[in-house]
Amino acid sequence: ATLGSVNRTLAQHRQWIPLDPPFAERATIGGIVATNDSGPRRHRYGAPRDLIIGVEFARADGRLAKGGGIVVKNVAGYDLPRLMTGSFGSLGVIVAATFKLYPLTGVSRTLVVELSSVADLGNLVGRILSSHLTPTALEFATHPLRLLLRFESIEASVEQQCETAASMIAEGGSSARAVSGSDEDGLWNEHARLGLLDRGALLKVSVLPTDLADTLGAIERLAGSRGYVAAGRAGSSVFLLRLLDDVPLQKRVIEGLRGAFPPGRGSAVVVQGSPELKTHVDVWG
Repeated sequence: ATLGSVNRTLAQHRQWIPLDPPFAERATIGGIVATNDSGPRRHRYGAPRDLIIGVEFARADGRLAKGGGIVVKNVAGYDLPRLMTGSFGSLGVIVAATFKLYPLTGVSRTLVVELSSVADLGNLVGRILSSHLTPTALEFATHPLRLLLRFESIEASVEQQCETAASMIAEGGSSARAVSGSDEDGLWNEHARLGLLDRGALLKVSVLPTDLADTLGAIERLAGSRGYVAAGRAGSSVFLLRLLDDVPLQKRVIEGLRGAFPPGRGSAVVVQGSPELKTHVDVWG
């Protein structure tokens, strides 16, 4: 079952699984759980491991095993659903999964903030995270550098939060423009394509939110201003990094980036790369 087909069925009851990974129309539920893949709404709803409450899987000997159940608080002991999430098929083949559902929201609006430096990005993200705002998505993108702040709820709540966020952004010396409707859909579709170019190497980078600005600065020093494209979660600092140049530069950036992380404070996993690149670097790091 693909996520797109499942959510279309759930939408008939005004419910949905609030996951929006790339290629949602083709991505299967089992594949999403196995990779723990997520999208911009991870900021509000979490990743698959935060939503899954039950799983059934085929073990290596062919037998079926179950963990969790159909309600949130049901069992004690090992949390098998979360253990299976992100296991990349190494523990078994996922054949069924149970999720917490959320009601569909009625109104959506996105604020777009153009920024001049990664330091401005880091400062603004820090202020938003420490505020009472509850965006469903807090994303950044490079080339041009900008922040996307999405609110989804009832009309009154969205209006109030957009006004509060715009005031906060103005106090920091930047300005925001609001988009909704088809323009908003087009904006998010464009944003989703940034990490999915068909050339170069693709990395999944995870750092602490307080290290986001420094990490982006290090990437630009290693790759050059036009040697990369990055986009992803500003709130959780999990993002996709596309390295556009040849293998020697890709290798230098990956090794330099991994070497800059203090122990336990960051990772860079090669999601997509040429066979030549994989002979020079460990994909997992």
